[in-house]
Amino acid sequence: MSILRSVSVDDIISRGSIREQDVMRMRQSFYDDGLITPEEADQLIRLNAACPVQDAAWSPFVVQAICDYIVNQTEPEGYVTAANADWLIAMIAPEGRVRSKTELDLLLQVLDTARWSPERLVRFALDEVKRAIIEGDGPLRMNGTRQTGTITDAEVDLIRRILYAFGGDGNIAITRAEAEVLIAIEESLATGGTPNPAWTDLFVKAMANVILATSGYAPPSREEALRSDAWLKRRGDLAPSHMVGAMVTGSLSSVWDTYTEQSSEERALARLERQRVEIITNEEITEGEAFWLVERMTRDDRLTPTELALIDYLRREATMLHPALVDLVRRTSAA
Repeated sequence: MSILRSVSVDDIISRGSIREQDVMRMRQSFYDDGLITPEEADQLIRLNAACPVQDAAWSPFVVQAICDYIVNQTEPEGYVTAANADWLIAMIAPEGRVRSKTELDLLLQVLDTARWSPERLVRFALDEVKRAIIEGDGPLRMNGTRQTGTITDAEVDLIRRILYAFGGDGNIAITRAEAEVLIAIEESLATGGTPNPAWTDLFVKAMANVILATSGYAPPSREEALRSDAWLKRRGDLAPSHMVGAMVTGSLSSVWDTYTEQSSEERALARLERQRVEIITNEEITEGEAFWLVERMTRDDRLTPTELALIDYLRREATMLHPALVDLVRRTSAA
């Protein structure tokens, strides 16, 4: 049974619009058996790209249908493999960039629904948010109301959502690929005015997660490590000279006790879990690496105020740090 048996794809494309009755017919066919062939998945995405006029019911339908196809109808069920991630990226971003809000919603829904996704798919989603912030371009900035070098609370929430999704049901620390995007965003925001507290909160928690994981601490779940705290809403007015330090301290103090020194047995179990995911998705997970992290953070021979406040907090509170990070703390304190 075909999901497209009751409509003419060519007719819809020729008129350039997807009508409510088209969606109703396709949805009914989908509900009849719930199955989509690879060819139908291609056709649905082709329809979305070819029709600028779309009924409001179209976007949620196509997102649900394609997500179900990728996550639940292809093997292994419940996971996204590297090959399926490549297919999705090629379909929604043939020129390397997501074209529409519907396609971005599809990407995010796949990440949310799958138990695990390849790192490349997470990096691709984060790059779309970075594109909006640094270039002021893409589906997130289609109305053109936000200037470059700024980040909205909604975009911070979106980044947190993506990071949560890749964490899956395990305690995987923030990866090198993820940290690379986060640092690039932080650098682009550092030249602006007053920092966004929501971004500062997320950034320092994510970077602390990388630093502590590379220093021998057992990372908590991402939901615990990156959670947004109530103090952000009751922080009051802070003098600019104290704002960043106070935000960093408030953010990290709320999650600091969730990190514990990792035993050799815990390290072995974490390594096995990482290998299991790599086998399922057919892609290696790039762990955060201390020497790389120091080199990346100091690439321009300077640290952002938020990074400096983070390092100062680690200097005061961390009892165990990787030697490369100890050296960075020492150099920063002496400056």
